[in-house]
Amino acid sequence: MARYLYGAAHEQFPPDDLLRQAVEAEEAGFDGIACSDHFQPWWEPGESGMAWVWLGAVGEATSRVSIGTAVTPALSRYHPALVAQAWATLEVLFPGRTFLGVGSGESLNESPFGADWPPPAVQLVAMEEALELIRRLFAGERVTQGGRFKTKEAYLHTRPERPPPIYVSAFYKGAAQIAARFGDGLWTLGDPESAPELIDEYKGACSDAGKEPGEVILQAQFSWASDDEAALEGARVWKGAQPEEFYTEDWHDPRAMYEHAAAQVSDDDLEEKLIVSSDPDEHAERIRVLEELGATAVCVMNVSGADPHAAIATYREQVLPQLRAARGR
Repeated sequence: MARYLYGAAHEQFPPDDLLRQAVEAEEAGFDGIACSDHFQPWWEPGESGMAWVWLGAVGEATSRVSIGTAVTPALSRYHPALVAQAWATLEVLFPGRTFLGVGSGESLNESPFGADWPPPAVQLVAMEEALELIRRLFAGERVTQGGRFKTKEAYLHTRPERPPPIYVSAFYKGAAQIAARFGDGLWTLGDPESAPELIDEYKGACSDAGKEPGEVILQAQFSWASDDEAALEGARVWKGAQPEEFYTEDWHDPRAMYEHAAAQVSDDDLEEKLIVSSDPDEHAERIRVLEELGATAVCVMNVSGADPHAAIATYREQVLPQLRAARGR
């Protein structure tokens, strides 16, 4: 039975409003809360609350849901030892409820810190090195190493009984293979064209590594409003996140990115990639498609700019009950 995670969009909403959304999402019946981990939004003006600080507030304000990022970059903005310390602390505070989503990041969030944006092959190597270090620290090792992420007797003096599970973001085969070797699951876009191949790659790499596959988390975005045009208008800023080159090439100016995206991405393109509708049945149907692709969890990020709280109420009253009734839950 697939679990349903609520995605909180730090790029679109301020952190105080997102905290209210998280509380409402738990009350609506979502199984977990995931949030983006950004330094900049994909457009201006936008938002960019600090995800780690916010997760501590969410953990305290809720009681049942799992909490974590979708996803934290493992490249240059954060040293992996600091990531390990942060999630060890969250797990001690909220035992059994945390997860860590890890990805290679984007220039949008790394370049403002003065780093030169590397090519994709270097990004993959860095993510693998970061995950290996995080795993060693979670295991209680005292680590001294050179390489990209240097440490001198790094050690987690506060460690939880259960290391938080790590879900690795993958858009390409190489990252799916890393997810199999170092992760507890795969996190990828709920794209019916690309997801099946990545899931197969992940499961095959798990078999090669002699381990059972973990979670398969497929992510989508949804915008609900009382009419279709309002739902589209509320999500239109997300054109700024659609061009594939933003995830691999050196794009880091939100203003230039949105101008580039607006010229490339039509309204029809956006409605194809996102769940944009005033009809709760369409939301449920689109999510069922993701479950049928093999998801063990579906993360739906609320990008309902018209009224995110009314959208949560719609999911509480109509969408989630319909999904669970169809699965006998």
